[in-house]
This record gives sequence, C-alpha cells and structure tokens, in this order.
Amino acid sequence: MKYTQATLEKIEKILEEGEYIVRYERGTFQSGYCILDEKRVVVLNKFLQTEGRINTLLDIVPQLNITEELLTPETKKIYQEIIAKQATATE
Repeated sequence: MKYTQATLEKIEKILEEGEYIVRYERGTFQSGYCILDEKRVVVLNKFLQTEGRINTLLDIVPQLNITEELLTPETKKIYQEIIAKQATATE
C-alpha cells in the first residue's frame, strides 16, 4: 500500500461507512491512537504524518467491529485486503 493522502482517505472511508468517526486530536496517546468503542469514535494523534496515520489505521481496522454489509464494493475490497494482510502478519 502506498503512503499517500488518497490511501489515507480510502482507509478513513472504511471507518466512515462502518459507522465510526475518525478524529485527529492533540493528546498523550502512548500508541498514537485511542478507540472509544461505545461511541464508535477513533481518535488519532494529529501530529502523526500521513505514513504514521496510515500505519496506525491499518493496525486499528482489524480490531473494530465493522459490518461488511455496510461497505460499498470498492471499500469492502480494501477492507478485506487489510484483514487478509493482518491475518498473514500474525501467522
């Protein structure tokens, strides 16, 4: 996956379609992010550069409870690629 603004927007779209809100805030996040499951909000450190934001979101997406039926075909394909890549990395 390329580390471009377009890639970042595609990953953010997965969360948006999965009914999560992505916010970039200032804070002391040890891991660079915070997930508020009850409110379906993902908060990322706003000082992360594009590459850091993409890597952080790639770590977060598999942890979230996203219903694939909510996703458009294009977004679903990207979501499945991220899940498959995560599964391969953990083996």
